Parts: sequence; C-alpha cells; structure tokens
Amino acid sequence: MRRILGTLKQVTRVLLGQITAGRNASLYPDDVFLVSYPKSGNTWVRFLIANLISEEPITFLNIEQCIPSVYILPDRELRRVRRPRVLKSHECFMPRYRKVIYIVRDPRDVAVSYYHYNLKKRLLPPDCSIEQYAPLFIADELDMRCGPWGDHVMSWMNMRESRDKFLLLRYEDMQANTVAELRRVAEFFGIDPTPERLNRAVQFSSADRLRELEKKESKDWVFTKGMRQDIPFIRAAKSGGWQSALPPQVVAQIETAWGDTMERLGYELVTRAKGLSSRAKEAVFDS
Repeated sequence: MRRILGTLKQVTRVLLGQITAGRNASLYPDDVFLVSYPKSGNTWVRFLIANLISEEPITFLNIEQCIPSVYILPDRELRRVRRPRVLKSHECFMPRYRKVIYIVRDPRDVAVSYYHYNLKKRLLPPDCSIEQYAPLFIADELDMRCGPWGDHVMSWMNMRESRDKFLLLRYEDMQANTVAELRRVAEFFGIDPTPERLNRAVQFSSADRLRELEKKESKDWVFTKGMRQDIPFIRAAKSGGWQSALPPQVVAQIETAWGDTMERLGYELVTRAKGLSSRAKEAVFDS
C-alpha cells in the first residue's frame, strides 16, 4: 500500500508540474523517442533532426521547444509540444516507447566524454583522475544511473523487433557519412530527403556551429547554466579520441566488462587484437 501511495504521489507531482516528467511522461501513439546512453552523441543528433524538421535554425535556447528532453520540462509543458513529438531520453528499454531512434557509440569514447561531463557538472572532484573515475563509470555510479553501458545497449538491441518502428544509428557511422545516415533518419520520419534539406541540417548542426552557440548560450541554456563554464559541453565531437585519452588499464577494464557487446556492434577490441591472455587482462584490471 505504501508503494502504491508513493507512486500516486509521484505521478501527481509530475502532473502538477512540480518535477520533470522523466519516466512518468504522458505519451502519445505518434511520439518518437531519441534514445541513447549518456554522452553517445544524442545532442548532436538531436540538432540534426531538429534542423531537418524545423524551418527555423535550432539553437540551445530553442531546442527544448523542438525536441525536448523528458528530464527538463514538467509533463504539463511536454503535453503542449506540437505533435508528433520527438522526445530525448536516456532510459533503458521502455515498453511504452513504441517508436525509437537509438544511438550507440563506442563505450571507450563514451567513457572519455562522460568523464569530462561529470567534471563539468561537479559530480567528480576537480582532481579526480580518469583511472579513479573508470570503475564508477563501469558500475553506473554517476549522474543518470540508467544502467551500465552494456545493459543499456542490449536492453534496446534485444527488444528492438518488438517496437513499432526502430532505427539504430552508430555515432561512428554518423561521423563518417553524416548525410547518408541523416537520409535514413529522414526516411524514418517520412520526410523527403532532398540534398538541400539534408545539407542544410548538417551545416546548421556542425560541431563548429554548436561550439559557437555554446559560447553565447551556455549560461542561459537550462541544461548547462549551472555547470562549470571552463569545461566545454561540446568537446572534440569525433570518434577514436579514447586511443590517446584512456590509459591501457582503463581500456582493458572497459573491454573486459563489455567486450562481447562491443564486438557485436563492430567495435574492435585492443586487448583481443593484441592477444592478451585472460590472466594478463585480469592483472591490468586489478592494477
């Protein structure tokens, strides 16, 4: 009974606009969810899609009106967003999400990006090393608490055939051929993917433009205005940066945790490529 009352109280607070919608958001049959593990390229793809479907150039100050995050607006405001809605989420598999675009990224790059993000958000002490951070990342003990990377990814991969519509995007493929991957997104939405429309969206969503927008709007964007301003939200915006940013022992820890899932998604493992034995990997993992 206490659990039921607690749930009812939580839902009531959401409906009254006292807290953000989150998992309890009111949903409509035509909703599309842009889902990913945190720091997997969701913001960039969010801008790409917003600039694809909107006639007005998207900035950090109007992105929440075009493709809102379920973690920022209360439910009553989300319900006012013009339908069909596209909503940003970081949830593990949600049966209520019927139409999903899921973004996956190499977890070694995710680890680097998430490290700097947690420093920016002051969730890690300023002197925290990436070696100290790595076990927290792997165990999902930071910020969103939406499950370890491997669990999050496989929850969607294993259940994607049960969705009404499902599109998988790899961040690395988006980087390598943005126009071609965005064409797939346009087709998902039933949008005529003309070269002019695709190129416009890519141009207005470039990393350079987002960095310039961040410089102007970071203190006012609801998501970043309370964070450290000396650490950028839009960083390298590229693939493979982990190779110079992660110490070998951290790479080994991540590959030990999620190696099979990484290989299934096309991410080559350094430890297996170098033929390290299980005992050698355990030694590195414990160091």
